[in-house]
Amino acid sequence: MRRAKRSRVGVFFDVDKTIISENSGTLYLRALYDRGQIDWLTLIRSLGPYLQYKLNLLDIERWTEKTMQQLKGRSERTLSREANQWFREYVRPKIYGEAEELARQHAEQGHIVALVSGASKFVIRPLAAHLGVKHIMHTHLEVQDGRFTGRVLQPICFGEGKIYWVQQLIEQEGIDLAKSYFYSDSITDLPLLEVVGHPQVVNPDPLLYREARRRHWPVRLFREPLARQ
Repeated sequence: MRRAKRSRVGVFFDVDKTIISENSGTLYLRALYDRGQIDWLTLIRSLGPYLQYKLNLLDIERWTEKTMQQLKGRSERTLSREANQWFREYVRPKIYGEAEELARQHAEQGHIVALVSGASKFVIRPLAAHLGVKHIMHTHLEVQDGRFTGRVLQPICFGEGKIYWVQQLIEQEGIDLAKSYFYSDSITDLPLLEVVGHPQVVNPDPLLYREARRRHWPVRLFREPLARQ
C-alpha cells in the first residue's frame, strides 16, 4: 500500500509594506523623477490612486489596465534590465531585516516560501532572487514577439485574484492551507488572510489593524530598514 504524500506548509508574503518598507510603485515613480523622465506634478498626481488603494476604494483592475497601456510596444528584455538596476538602487535598501529573516527561517524549516504581489514579475523577480525565494505569484503582462501588448492577463494578482494564483502552487506542491502562513499589511489581502491557518498581519493599514484586533490575529511591527550598500 502506497503511503499518502505528506502535506506541506506554504508561507506567502505580500511585498509592499510587508517585505519592503515602501510601495514599489512609488519607488518606481521616484526613480523616473530622479532620472528626469517625469516632473514633480506627475509625481504628486500619483498620490491620488495610492491613497484610494490604501482606503480600499481604488478600482485596481481598471487602474492596472490603464497603467500597463504605457508599456505597449516596449521591449521586455529592456524593461527586465532596467528593473534589475532599479531594484539594486531603490528597492534593496528598503527591505525589512525582519522580513528577510522570516523568509530564511521558514525556508530552513522546509516550508514552501512564495512572494504574492499585484506587481509584475519585473518588480518581484529581482526581490525573490535576493531573498532566495523560488516561487512568485504576480500580475501577468501580455508579451508578443518580445514586446508588451499593453494588455493584462486576468485575473490580476490582487484580492481574490491572489487566491487564484496561489491555488496553482498549492496543487503543484501539495500545500495544506490550514497549516500555512500569509504575511500582509493591507486590508485588500483579507481574502487570502482568511483562508490560511496562520494569518500574520505586518505593519497594517488602519482597516486591517482593526480587523486583526477583532479577529485576534497576531500583529507585527517591523523596524525601518537600515541603509544598505
